[in-house]
Amino acid sequence: MRRPPLTRWLASAAASACLAVPAQAQQSGGLPLWELGAVGVGVSQPAYPGAAERTQQALVLPYLVYRGEFLRVDRGSAGIRAMKTPTFEVDIGFSGSLGSKASETEVRRGMADLGTLVEFGPRLKWNLTPDAGPSRWQVELPLRGAFDLSNNLTQRGLTLEPEISFSHREPQGWSYSTSISALLGDQRLADTFYGVSASEATASRPVYAAQGGLIAWRLSGTVSRRLGPDLRLIAFGRADSLAGAANQSSPLVQRNSGLNVGLVLAYTWKQSESRAAD
Repeated sequence: MRRPPLTRWLASAAASACLAVPAQAQQSGGLPLWELGAVGVGVSQPAYPGAAERTQQALVLPYLVYRGEFLRVDRGSAGIRAMKTPTFEVDIGFSGSLGSKASETEVRRGMADLGTLVEFGPRLKWNLTPDAGPSRWQVELPLRGAFDLSNNLTQRGLTLEPEISFSHREPQGWSYSTSISALLGDQRLADTFYGVSASEATASRPVYAAQGGLIAWRLSGTVSRRLGPDLRLIAFGRADSLAGAANQSSPLVQRNSGLNVGLVLAYTWKQSESRAAD
């Protein structure tokens, strides 16, 4: 099933919009329970991990943040919190990743499109600096099932992405964050990205049986600046490396590295007077 590029970029922009949330400075009474606003997003990224072609888009769309005790729509994902202590937190998280049309990438012409993947599953968060403060170290271990939103939620496999992150905010309105992670996938997910069946093989694209394992290393960073009480500018980037990846030899891998970059201008239209518990 083919989908218009706008659908793919709406998913991208929605995820990018949430980057504005962790960058907000703590207020004296804590963060608002909910926020409603709009974001302008510009993004440039590879069509898929290992692709040579890039795609770009700019959009304006609304965003919603909710920081309830159990239900959370925050920090780039949505989920249900199951347990929280000052050091550990367990939730059922929801996330997603973009797809691409086969016609947009020369090496995949004639193959099935890569659909938008919706992911959900348990996530363990370990706060290495649990006390409130301007700086924080955190480890996350999310295990999620991936389902193809473009193909009746067909299951595409499992992902595991252990990540360690550091974030810091300045009183003057600057905020910074960086993280490193390893994206792992089972055989079904690897086959979605890198497998080539006999019916899809060509003279320049031989049959390839994908293997589960490391998909990519990821190094991410975000810098944001408050421009006013309700306005914030965010620049973000992520470098992906396929060095040592399980399917580095797939004919669909054209490059061993890729860079995702973008800008977000976030405007908070309304927010609750009540504050989130944490």
